[in-house]
Amino acid sequence: MTEVPGMDERGGPRPHLLYFAIGFPPAAKSSAFRMRETANQFAAAGWDVTVVTIAEESWLRDSGVDHTLSEAVDERVRVVELPLARADLETDIRLYSEERALNPGKWLQTFRDEALKSFPEPVFGGWRGALEQAALDLHRERPADLVLASCVPYVQLAAVRRLWDEHQVPYAVDFRDGWSLDVIDGVEAFPKDSEAGRWELSLLEHALSLWVVNDQIADFYRARYPEHADRIHVVRNGYDHDSVPPPMDGADEGRGLVFGHLGTISFSVPLLESVLAAWRTAREREPLLADARFEVRGHIGAGANREANRHIDVLRSAADDGVVVGGPVPKAEVADVYAAWDALVLVIIGGPYMTSGKVYECMATGLPIVSMHAADHDASRLLEGHPLWTGPRGLDEERLVDAFCEAARMAVEATPEQRAAARAHGNAYARDSLMATAVQRLTAVALGRQPALSGGSGL
Repeated sequence: MTEVPGMDERGGPRPHLLYFAIGFPPAAKSSAFRMRETANQFAAAGWDVTVVTIAEESWLRDSGVDHTLSEAVDERVRVVELPLARADLETDIRLYSEERALNPGKWLQTFRDEALKSFPEPVFGGWRGALEQAALDLHRERPADLVLASCVPYVQLAAVRRLWDEHQVPYAVDFRDGWSLDVIDGVEAFPKDSEAGRWELSLLEHALSLWVVNDQIADFYRARYPEHADRIHVVRNGYDHDSVPPPMDGADEGRGLVFGHLGTISFSVPLLESVLAAWRTAREREPLLADARFEVRGHIGAGANREANRHIDVLRSAADDGVVVGGPVPKAEVADVYAAWDALVLVIIGGPYMTSGKVYECMATGLPIVSMHAADHDASRLLEGHPLWTGPRGLDEERLVDAFCEAARMAVEATPEQRAAARAHGNAYARDSLMATAVQRLTAVALGRQPALSGGSGL
């Protein structure tokens, strides 16, 4: 059915954005917050927005669903769910082929090899045909004035490029963490002359803009493609206002302190064991922590192994040390969870190229923050100057012990002025404000109100 275009404030047709955003709400993924805000800000900027994602049922195999995430999607945003799912995450053995049942390793390798024949991305490459057809069909129903893809998966770029090749529809790409950069190890993920490298370059050659989440990733891409450096822009993640509790007083002296970690547990078991060992020693060393609790909230892993893995075993074995596993938190309840805690534990993998969206939320709460990540990390750059941050201690266990002890004292001794300054430190990173600026500038480029190559890193 052909969609009837809306009208803008001047009485003309509203421009149409076709937004490829696999991971859009209700997918319980961290990327869903950025995607939701992107769609909402385009709608607020006068666009009709069509989001292309995959069926809700698909996320039940993967990261799970959170319907409270969908409650804040602008009602003007149209969501199209494609019947795509990861076959490799199927757990119903009644649906397995004989080959898969008898030799799952060989089946998986064949599955990935077949995906790579379509697009240089194992697992998702096989979705190329369906995504391209969706792009063509949706453009035929209602011509798109701009296409935006939020990666991963990168196979969405094939749909973007198909519309460019056949209809010259302008497009932009939100790489977030980048494709040719391994943000965890800080090395090149693939060379420029590989198939993926050729795809990346071909996309960048015609893109109006390439968004990434921090300056280090932007610098990598500007150095890799100096001829296109002015198309590469930093659009940071941020926090959502509804995830931050109102200003809080100091810790309640009538109960033990409560430390908390909120987020998917996807880091290594050895790192988790180091964090818990440091917590155990800190409780023995610091009287303020003697009866303290450490609450861990969020999904423990993903896919079929979610909540059934080595991580959950390690966490449960620490129950005698006051460690409590509370499970995932619906988006609508995040602020209440933070309001019940006295200090936050921020555990992040990677180094200079990694940020993590969770750091913005942590800063905005105004609570003391214990960093459990490499000292040379983008999160450290953001936290620098936060008055209730224990500092970049790295991953040395003894230094982590000291950080827990220091955070306990902060939770009890921080003044109202320090807490207000801590909240103010994070206020500059409200997601709606950051994304509104990016969308307004991309809108101006896409609709011809300013040159496409404006330079700098303002988008």
